[in-house]
Amino acid sequence: MSAIAYLNFDGNAEQAIEFYSEAFQAAEVKKVRFGDIPQDPNYPMPENELKMIMESSIEFEGGKIMISDILPSMQSVTGELVKGNNILISLVMDDKSKLEQYFKELSVGGHVTMPLSAYPWSSCFGTLIDQFGVNWKFNSDADQFLDNVISNRS
Repeated sequence: MSAIAYLNFDGNAEQAIEFYSEAFQAAEVKKVRFGDIPQDPNYPMPENELKMIMESSIEFEGGKIMISDILPSMQSVTGELVKGNNILISLVMDDKSKLEQYFKELSVGGHVTMPLSAYPWSSCFGTLIDQFGVNWKFNSDADQFLDNVISNRS
């Protein structure tokens, strides 16, 4: 398991990725745009959102930071992005039962924003805000998602 700092941005994740990867002299940078994955024709995304960063990772000196943009169309679900709620802790692990246990425990007294479930980008993903206002993201296969999309868009 790894606990990873996850930074959310309001359309300027690309600039943040460049800044942090240079500042940390990143060993590896991966990024996927919303337009890199198949879109639902019933719910077309606006052109500006397709260019935004869905998921990225910056690896350096044994550490990792993940970065994404919060879509304007999703802010009714995620809440308005303001400085202070743009940082969350991402738990990435293969053991889904352990991930479910942590999700259940951390949701006590908090608010589940996305139930733990299978999504196109993860077989087990969910988000919540704990009772202290800390944002958490749970993901069983973040690295596999990034690698698969990147290899398929070439």
